[in-house]
Amino acid sequence: MTEKFPAAKITSQLEAKLPEALRWLERMVGINSFTTNPEGINRIGALTTEAFAELGFAPEHVRSAFPEYGSHLFLQRGPAHLPPVLLVTHLDTVYPPEEELRNDFRWQPVPEEKRIYGPGTVDIKGGTMLIWLLLHALREFAPTIFEKTHWIVAANACEEVIGDEFGELAGKRCPKGARAVLVFEGGLREGNKFNIVTSRKGRAEYQITAHGKAAHAGSAHDKGINAVVALSRLMEPVAALTDYAADLTVNIATVHGGTVLNRVPHEATVELEMRAFDPALLQQTGDRIRALAADPKYAGAASIVVDQSGVSPAWPGGAETQALFQHWAKAAEKLGFIACPTPRGGLSDANYLYHLGPTLDGLGPAGANAHCSERSADGSKLPEYVEIDSFIPKTLLNLLALNSLLE
Repeated sequence: MTEKFPAAKITSQLEAKLPEALRWLERMVGINSFTTNPEGINRIGALTTEAFAELGFAPEHVRSAFPEYGSHLFLQRGPAHLPPVLLVTHLDTVYPPEEELRNDFRWQPVPEEKRIYGPGTVDIKGGTMLIWLLLHALREFAPTIFEKTHWIVAANACEEVIGDEFGELAGKRCPKGARAVLVFEGGLREGNKFNIVTSRKGRAEYQITAHGKAAHAGSAHDKGINAVVALSRLMEPVAALTDYAADLTVNIATVHGGTVLNRVPHEATVELEMRAFDPALLQQTGDRIRALAADPKYAGAASIVVDQSGVSPAWPGGAETQALFQHWAKAAEKLGFIACPTPRGGLSDANYLYHLGPTLDGLGPAGANAHCSERSADGSKLPEYVEIDSFIPKTLLNLLALNSLLE
């Protein structure tokens, strides 16, 4: 590796530390932290605080403005007057307690597969423990950098649902911006190639409502205006706005309409989301949906209203991100790895934090099937898992890159 960072010595130290990290991870996975389980979220926050206490991190628990969510967590150490390195994770997972129980979804190591199955193993409790390993390695092998850097471990209480509140809170703790924003969502690995996320799509959410006219389905059918039928004519051309070449997807997600069988339905609603890296393309696509809704060919005698119900900003990457990525690319080369810059369609806290400073994502351990809890007998369905043997190489990669950045 380098004279300052002898590969064999660091690997040996990390191998000795990994069992302790996995014990912390097992305790975290054993606590249900569904986003709207604030008690579970707060227990995870307390456990995370306990894990990082030995590293000298002081906790700040910040209650969400929304009572259905738990408290966000900010752990800090080092000279507070300096722009921090923001190490980002989250406390929540997507599984309600009854789903975990129904699918017997729990901590399950399978050594022969080099995997650990369980809720949050890769998304993102495994990422939290990789931060823990990384900081221990920095304290051991780069003590000056460890002591002289302002570190903030920022853990969102409700990342799987909202990110703007957490983004605002993190921004208040970085009044001069951040030296770097490093997000420890799981990172894909193919052999010795590690994908580092350098941009993420933004998302716009829409609700389309058709207003028709109710009527008796038997004796006055001709006097009704069927809102469900009007909406059904519109859905196909809206879905067809998807353009894979432009990295634009339009996903019709839910459809509601009508009340009882003997009534012409007077109202129907469809909810959809669209994603793209280009914010202007999202806006243009929303305008095209409004134009389609106003076309009598689809609306007929019904009236159709299009409302934008939410928006998440795109993280476009850019020059600062590419400059930051070069530290990871060079570190990978020294280790005999390949770091591959990768765009990703899913959202993360990076979408809400990238404005604070140069940002990278996907810095956590490798794994797969995030958000999945089912297992089928034929193996076609597997629940979320983390790859045990990805922790040490990913920690090494982050250690060398951070040393290069901060040295």
